[in-house]
Amino acid sequence: HSELLLRLHAAVTKIQVPRPGFNYTFAHICILNNDKTCIVDDIVHVLEELKNARATNRTNFAITYPITHLKDGRAVYNGHQLGGVTVHSKDRVKSAEAVQLTYYLQSINSLNDMVAERWESSFCDTVQLFQKSNSKVKMYPYTSSSLREDFQKTSRVSERYLVTSLILVVTMAILCCSMQDCVRSKPWLGLLGLVTISLAALTAAGIINLTGGKYNSTFLGVPFVMLGHGLYGTFEMLSSWRKTKEDQHVKERTAAVYADSMLSFSLTTAMYLVTFGIGASPFTNIEAARIFCCNSCIAIFFNYLYVLSFYGSSLVFTGYIENNYQHSIFCRKVPKPEVLQEKPAWYRFLLTARFSEDTTDAEEANTYESHLLVCFLKRYYCDWITNTYVKPFVVLFYLIYISFALMGYLQVSKGSDLSNIVATATQTIEYTTAQQKYFSNYSPVIGFYIYESIEYWNTSVQEDVLEYTKGFVRISWFESYLNYLRKLNVSTGLPKKNFTDMLRNSFLKTPRFSHFQEDIIFSKKYNDEVDVVASRMYLVAKTMETNREELYDLLETLRRLSVTSKVKFIVFNPSFVYMDRYASSLGAPLHNSCISALFLLFFSAFLVADSLINVWITVTVVSVEFGVIGFMTLWKVELDCISVLCLIYGINYTIDNCAPLLSTFVLGKDFTRTKWVKNALEVHGVAILQSYLCYVVGLIPLAAVPSNLTCTLFRCLFLIAFVTFFHCFAILPVILTFLPPSKKKRKEKKNPENREEIECVEMVDIDSTRVVDQITTV
Repeated sequence: HSELLLRLHAAVTKIQVPRPGFNYTFAHICILNNDKTCIVDDIVHVLEELKNARATNRTNFAITYPITHLKDGRAVYNGHQLGGVTVHSKDRVKSAEAVQLTYYLQSINSLNDMVAERWESSFCDTVQLFQKSNSKVKMYPYTSSSLREDFQKTSRVSERYLVTSLILVVTMAILCCSMQDCVRSKPWLGLLGLVTISLAALTAAGIINLTGGKYNSTFLGVPFVMLGHGLYGTFEMLSSWRKTKEDQHVKERTAAVYADSMLSFSLTTAMYLVTFGIGASPFTNIEAARIFCCNSCIAIFFNYLYVLSFYGSSLVFTGYIENNYQHSIFCRKVPKPEVLQEKPAWYRFLLTARFSEDTTDAEEANTYESHLLVCFLKRYYCDWITNTYVKPFVVLFYLIYISFALMGYLQVSKGSDLSNIVATATQTIEYTTAQQKYFSNYSPVIGFYIYESIEYWNTSVQEDVLEYTKGFVRISWFESYLNYLRKLNVSTGLPKKNFTDMLRNSFLKTPRFSHFQEDIIFSKKYNDEVDVVASRMYLVAKTMETNREELYDLLETLRRLSVTSKVKFIVFNPSFVYMDRYASSLGAPLHNSCISALFLLFFSAFLVADSLINVWITVTVVSVEFGVIGFMTLWKVELDCISVLCLIYGINYTIDNCAPLLSTFVLGKDFTRTKWVKNALEVHGVAILQSYLCYVVGLIPLAAVPSNLTCTLFRCLFLIAFVTFFHCFAILPVILTFLPPSKKKRKEKKNPENREEIECVEMVDIDSTRVVDQITTV
C-alpha cells in the first residue's frame, strides 16, 4: 500500500483553494524548513525510500520501529506514524495496520487563517473522494476544526427531538392540571407554566447573546434544569390553591398561596443561584462549564421573577374565572344543573361542575378530590405505603438499592474520551477510535523547548539537559549531537566561540544534522559572535494512550520539572489541551459543589425552623447522589464534565422535591408520625408527582438523539429524577414512620416535692348567719 499512500500524499499537496486572482496550494500555506520546503512527516520519506529501494532492487533497506535510519544517515521516529505494527527480530517491521499522515499549516494572519480553513474543508473532501476509488483502505480525515464542528453538531441533530420533547411536556402538563370538573380544572395553568419557563429561557439566551456570549451544545441541559425547578414551583402554587376555601375572595386565596408556597420556592431558587453562581465564577476553569452555569443562573433568576409575576397573575385570572363559574377552557358561564338536564349528553359531559350551594359543609373542603392524582394519593397510596406489611418490603428494596449503588460506586471510571461530548456519526468519533486502537504504543510527541541562552558547550549543562529527559524515548538532534560531541571529546573545555562555530558548520556540512536546522536558533551579535538563544528536542514516552491517567501524570511530571529545573524549558503537545480538560473536568466541578454545599448548609441553618430538617435533607441528598453515581456507572456513564454538572444539579433537584416534604413532617405537632407522613404526602405529593411525570416525559426523546453528549445527559438526568422520586414516595414515607422526631406530646411529670397549697376565703353577712360567697385559690 505504499504506492497508494504516496498517491494520496500527492493528491493532498495538489489541493487548490481559489481566491480572486490566485490559487493557493499546500506549498503556499505550509510550515517551511530553513531550505524553504514544506515540512512533511518522516513516514513520507520512509515510503519514498522504500519505493526507490524496490525500483532499484535494493534489499538492504529495512523499516525499523520505532526509529528508522534513512540512507542519508538520519534517524527518524515513526512510533506515532505507524500503528498496529508487527516486528521481526531487531525491531524490523514486518507489517503495519495503520499509517498516520499529518500536514502542518501556517497561522500568521487573517487571510492565511481563512485560506487554511478552506484548505482543511477541501482536504476532507479530497480524502473522502480518494476513499471511494480505493475502498480497500479505510481513511479517517481529521482537522483542527473537526472537534468544534462535531461538538456543535449535537445541537443540530437534536432539534426535532427537542420539539417532540416540548410537545410531550405540554400535553402532560395540561393533563396533570385537568380534572372532570370543568370549573376547577386548570389546563391553561399547565400550559402557562411552560410558557413561564420558556420566557425565562429566551430572556437568558437574549442576555447571553447581547453580552457577546458563546453558544455551545451543553446548553441543551439548561431547559431541563429549568424544567425540574420551574414546573415544581408552579405545581406547588397550584396545589396550595386547591387547599384554599372557595368562598374566600381571590385576593385572599392568592395571598394564602404565596404565603404557603413561595417561601420554599424562594429558598430553593437561592440555592440554585448560589450553586450555579459559583460554577459561573472564575473558580471554574472550563469555559463550557462556566458558560453553562452562567446561562443556568440567569435563566433560574428570571424564571423566579416570571413565576412571581406572570404565573401569579395567571393564577389570579383563572381564580376569577373559577369564582364566576366559567368554563376553564372556553371561559363560558356554566349553566345550573337543572338547565344542563335539558342539554345533550356530550354537552353535559363538557360542562360538568359542582356548585357550592349544592354541597354540604363537609363536602366543600373536598371539592378538588375528584382530581385523579389527589384522589389516588389521599384514598389509596398514603394508606398503602404506610401499611405495616408493606414497610419491610420497602426497606428490603432500599437495601438492594444501596447494594447495587455500592457495586457501581466501586467501579467509577473517569471519562476523558473526546467521543463523550460529540455527535455519534462524526469524524471525531472515527478518528479517535482508530487513534486509540492503532497508535497507543507510544504517547504523542512532546516538544521540549529551551527558551534561554545557556552554556551549551559546558559538559555539566549537557548532563543537566539530558537528565531531565531521562526515562523517555528521546528523538532529537540535540541529544544525538551532544553524544556525538562527547564521543569526540571536543566539548570538554571548548570555548564558546569554537563551539558555536563548530555547531553551525556541522549543520551546514554534516548530512546527519543538516536537516534539523529549525531546531536551534542562532543570534548574531555586533562583533560577529554567534550565540545560541533557544533550542528544542522531542520526547516520546512509552505509555498507553488509552490510559489517560498515565498521560496526565506524565504531563504533570514534566510541568513540575519545568518549574524546578536549572534549565528553563516548556513542554507542549496538542493533546495536552484534552489532558487539561480531563484533569479539570472532575476537580473544578467537585470543588465548586463542595463550596456550594458548605455555603448552603451554613445558609440554611439560619432559615429552617428546625435543625432536624437540615439533618434529614443532608442524609437524603447523600443517599440520592450515592445511588445516582453507582447506577450511572452500571449504565456505562463515565464521570466527566457533563455527568459531574448533572450531579451538581441533582443536589438541587433532590432538595427541591424533598425539602417541602421533610419540612411539613418535621414541623408537624401532635398525632403520630404515620399521620404526618400521610399529611405531607397529601400536601406536597401531587406537585412532586406532576412535575416528575412532565420531567420524565420531556427527557425520553433525548434517549434517541444520535449524540453521546445527549445520551450522557439523558441517563444522568433520568437517574436523578427516578432516584429522587423513589426517595420521596417510598423511602422517606417509610423511614420517617419509625425515626425521629416523635409527634406525641410528652406528659409533664409532677415533682413529688412540690405540695399543693389551697387557700379558701369565705365572705359572710354582718350577723354571720350565712355564707355569701366563697373564693378558693389553688
